[in-house]
This record gives sequence, C-alpha cells and structure tokens, in this order.
Amino acid sequence: MKESKVLRPESKGPYLGAHMSISGGVPTSIGRAEKVKALSIQLFTKNSNQWAGKPLTPEEADQFQALREGAGIRFAFAHDSYLINLASPDSSLRKKSIAAFLDEMDRADRLGLDFIVFHPGAHMGEGVDAGCEKVADAMNQLLEKRPEQKVKLLVENAAGQGTTLGRTFEELASIRDRVENKERVGFCFDTCHAFAAGYDLRTEEGYRAVMKSFEDCAGIKNIQAFHLNDSKKGLNCRVDRHEHIGKGGIGLDAFRFLLNDPRFADRPMVLETPKSEDLHEDIENLKVLRSLLIDVSH
Repeated sequence: MKESKVLRPESKGPYLGAHMSISGGVPTSIGRAEKVKALSIQLFTKNSNQWAGKPLTPEEADQFQALREGAGIRFAFAHDSYLINLASPDSSLRKKSIAAFLDEMDRADRLGLDFIVFHPGAHMGEGVDAGCEKVADAMNQLLEKRPEQKVKLLVENAAGQGTTLGRTFEELASIRDRVENKERVGFCFDTCHAFAAGYDLRTEEGYRAVMKSFEDCAGIKNIQAFHLNDSKKGLNCRVDRHEHIGKGGIGLDAFRFLLNDPRFADRPMVLETPKSEDLHEDIENLKVLRSLLIDVSH
C-alpha cells in the first residue's frame, strides 16, 4: 500500500497503552503498564462484575498516583462496571445503576483519573429516543451531585447488539446534546465496535468518510480516547468480539490512518485485546501499532 496522505505531526502522541488488570490491588496495574511500555492505561477500579467494591484506602490511592507519575503514564482512566445500565426502563435497576456510577466517579476522583468510559446501556425495548433521554438524565443527575470533580464521562460507541444504545454517531450525539454540563462529557471511539456497527474504516476514503460523519454528528474534538481493537467478525455484524491488531476483519490500514491522523495526536489509545498473564500479546500488539506510525521528523 502507498503511504497514507493522513500524516502524523511532530508529536509524542498518540499515547498508546492497554487496559490492565488490577489483580492484587489497583496500584499493581501500573507495573503491568510499565512492562509493555504503555503511555496510557485503562482499568477497572473494582471488580467489573460486582455492584459494590472494596473501598479504596487513601494509601492505595496515593500509591497509585505516585507509581503513575514515576512510570510516566500520561493518561489513566477507568471503565465502569458492566452491570450498570443508565438506560434501563426498570426504575429499581436504573436507580441502582446511578448509585453504582456515582461510586465509580468517586473512586476515579480519588485515584486522580482523567475519564470514566462507559457503555450507554440498553433501552430494553423502550426505544432509542427514550433510552438516550434516560442516559442523559442520569448523567445530569450525576454531574450535578459531583460539581467539584474533574473526571470526564466518556460515552463509548457500541457494536449494536440487541437494544444497546450508541451504535450510530447520531445516538451518541443525541445523548451528549441533552447533557447540560457538556464540558465534562465526551466520547470514547472503539474501532471494533464501529466496524461491527457498519462503519468501514479499511480504506483511506472510507476512514475519511467515517470521521467526517462523526464530525458532522457529534464533533471530532469530543473524542477524548480510543479503544484500539480489531474485530473477529465482519463489517456490520453487530457482534462485539475483539481480535489482535491486524488479525481480524479490520486489518492494519485502518489503524495506520487513525494513528497518523493529526487530530488525534494527543489522545490516549488503548488496547482491549485478549491476553495472557505475561502480557506478551499486549507487547506484540503495541509493537505492531508503533510500526504503523509515520516518522515525520526526517
């Protein structure tokens, strides 16, 4: 393939990294990040399949922040629990979800994290518009309760399984447009989810068209973070199955276009690909991604 016309500027970014386990305590995630030479890290601040987590101690939070600074991690952010559904039509489940998300915000604040990435949830048959309204209403409640916090809430695009919200850029925009404090709301762009939802990033023309669509719907500047994942399934499959970089249906070119897009030169981009305890898959995937960066310093 000929060299992309989408050139990367002279910059230290994008800030590549990966989602890291907190097994053994939240601070252990930094050691894992160092092992793969990550500049960004995503983590759960507690067990992702539980509503409540063990409270973070001041010592644990201080240790995490000191280790992060020492490791030179530019961006550190959380992903919320998979149990949370801010769009639920079940009032008790929605109330429980809002309370759990508030705890997520408090934990992220104690750790000094930059963002919380979250799935907008599923409308469970109530309809897209009603679902988007519920998510935005929950976000308004949450932000009003924590006006002093700096952590931003990033809505992640979805693959489109079932009644999940966020498959289209219009749905993402519909949520953010209804939030009053827009300064604390942005988006996390997942490449696998976008591809599974029908957005074809595989050619330069296709990549430019997808990003123009996002700009027109929701604003490129509002993409604050990326999940870099290939897809086990094909275009528009509506199935969320992550694959190693260049080994799935998306292929390498899309990641080359994204990594060298000057609009995202200062953004964190993290892997969410399958891995084993020794992290050799992260090391290999990051090596592949770094090889796609165009060196414009010569």
